Amino acid sequence: MEHLIPALGLVLQPDTLIALFLAALFGFVVGVLPGLTATMAVALLVPITFMLSPLAAIASIVSASAMAMFAGDVPGALLRIPGTPASAAYVDDAYLLTRAGRAGYILGIGALCSLIGGVIGTLVLLSAAPILADFALKFSAFEFFWLAVLGLSCGVFVAGDKPLKGAIALLVGLLISVVGMDYTTGMPRFTFGNATLLEGISFIPALIGMFALPEILRALLKSDRAGARFATPVVDEWRGVFATVFRYRRVTLRSAALGTGVGVLPGASADIAAWISFALGRRLSREPQKWGTGHPEGVIAGSSANNAALGGAWVPALVFAIPGDTITAVAIGVLYLKGLNPGPAVFINNPEMIYAVFIVFLIANLLLLPFGWLAIRIAKLVLAIPQTIIMPALFILAMVGAFAIDNDVSGIIIMVCLGIVAYLMEGAEFPLAPVVLGIVLGKLVEQNLMQSLISAQGNLLVFFERPISAVLGVATVGIWLFTLLRWVQRSLRAREVRSD
Repeated sequence: MEHLIPALGLVLQPDTLIALFLAALFGFVVGVLPGLTATMAVALLVPITFMLSPLAAIASIVSASAMAMFAGDVPGALLRIPGTPASAAYVDDAYLLTRAGRAGYILGIGALCSLIGGVIGTLVLLSAAPILADFALKFSAFEFFWLAVLGLSCGVFVAGDKPLKGAIALLVGLLISVVGMDYTTGMPRFTFGNATLLEGISFIPALIGMFALPEILRALLKSDRAGARFATPVVDEWRGVFATVFRYRRVTLRSAALGTGVGVLPGASADIAAWISFALGRRLSREPQKWGTGHPEGVIAGSSANNAALGGAWVPALVFAIPGDTITAVAIGVLYLKGLNPGPAVFINNPEMIYAVFIVFLIANLLLLPFGWLAIRIAKLVLAIPQTIIMPALFILAMVGAFAIDNDVSGIIIMVCLGIVAYLMEGAEFPLAPVVLGIVLGKLVEQNLMQSLISAQGNLLVFFERPISAVLGVATVGIWLFTLLRWVQRSLRAREVRSD
């Protein structure tokens, strides 16, 4: 407590507050544009941080990342293009609510839940950073393998009442994830002699294509929707926002706690936190049949987790200089440049600066509400445009986003090819969420599996020898067995009904 007052004095300096607000505005703009992620927003800010004071530089990174993470929900809700990989988990529910004329409602929920998740992540960061960092350091390749496989297991849950089709879609995502060079041997796989595929399928173009292109194709192929607008005018519905979040307060708190825990683990990102939280939320929901039909509970679960994970990722970054995700990897570099070497000694040598960073986290998350109001104003403008105008513009915007990732035409080709695949899959009623989950976690599973097998020299029992690894492994296998038994039970009941 003795360090909070001096830290607050540092934060209230004009240069810090100005940097924090302008970075929030920049992060919002970047997050709204399809294909530009929170990591890209932070990376683009690095040259500017050279001209700022140490705290203003960190404040700009914190503010831009938090705002870009929330802003990624805006194109997902309005256009069905996830602005960030984390928002892909709940994009369908958000978009269906928009089509029903409730864009203001769902954007308000996203802003409020992002704020709550971010604040909870910050409070955990403030109170338990050394303890959580010590726990995170106990994770080896074995634990990360089981964590990634546990995440893949969620693919069946997010598929709803179509587990078989969900499993097939997950395998499609895993197939896409193995394109490129083999992790251990360096041999090319499924590249067909194309050098641009050696580094694998770029995720952002794939994400844009799989969610944006099917919607564009449907609009172009159905003439009765050519001049269509959305169902009803967009209204703010802020009262409904607070009432809904209060109704699902347990989901909000659980997702925020889960997101913080996942974020603490080095290498685990907000994307994984959002997907696991979404799948767990659906599993524990009293209304699982409503998920995927325009239900706000999924948006609450995902948006609470991804912003909480941002705060959690700073725990290993500040305590042990180990990046929790790509954003904190950039932030650690800026800290070193500013002479604030992260590590255990920073809590002794610069306690006021560390507490100032915590306060910056709180202010950055509080800015989510006014920027949520700005997102609703944008929604009113976008949704007033006829689809005959917005769909061609959307296609151009999608191509620009796909090209901008690697500045290569291959991004556009990937977007178009996987967009057509997604269109055909949706026509056959295959869910897209497990495909995206397979792409996100496929590489993580493979890399940690190969590292584990090499260190264990092929002994599979080693996967269950470490305490945390054993718990995760048993939990994962238990989920598989439970899902299999439920499927067998349902099949037997269906046969009994047919025989009667």
